[in-house]
Amino acid sequence: MEIFVVPTASATGSVAAGILAAVIRSKPDAVLGVATGGSPLPIYAALANHRLDMSSVRAFALDEYVGLPAGHPESYAEVVRREVTEKLHLDPVNVAVPDGSSADPEAAAADYDAAISVAGGIDVQILGIGHNGHLAFNEPGSALDSRTRVEVLTERTREANARYFSAPEEVPLRCITQGLGTILEARHLLLVVNGADKAGILAAA
Repeated sequence: MEIFVVPTASATGSVAAGILAAVIRSKPDAVLGVATGGSPLPIYAALANHRLDMSSVRAFALDEYVGLPAGHPESYAEVVRREVTEKLHLDPVNVAVPDGSSADPEAAAADYDAAISVAGGIDVQILGIGHNGHLAFNEPGSALDSRTRVEVLTERTREANARYFSAPEEVPLRCITQGLGTILEARHLLLVVNGADKAGILAAA
């Protein structure tokens, strides 16, 4: 395990992007696990500055809301499209997000977990940490062997995410999230924590 302590979110992004760039140079068809949220976003901007050919890179998102219509601006599919696929010039065919608009989200979750395995697993999984220490939408107490599944969002998580929506009641009640077991199968984990408030959360986790 390596720990890097840097002064700013921008510097965090640069360090993390350097790690990812080295992986991509050695494996042009690397499989990345991408995360949304404030902490990981500087990584993608910094990685774009490396000007790598990422046309063969594959990516899997950590999670998605259930029930938002396709194309909703706050769906993680749209966030990943804007912040990852477009900025890094990835082939959209190579970028996967759980299908939160599926009529059968449980089946969609199982299919997503299987798709990660078919791709050969994740080479580097990018992670942020939530307000109470949650990873993806795995709340504290989630089983270490949990798989990609449908979860009910806690009220605290919905309140924390309400800032992205026009009104608190618009925040979905459920999500599809990779499980901790799924996440831990990645060959490398890259946890990014920014700010004094998150430092305290990390210390208590």
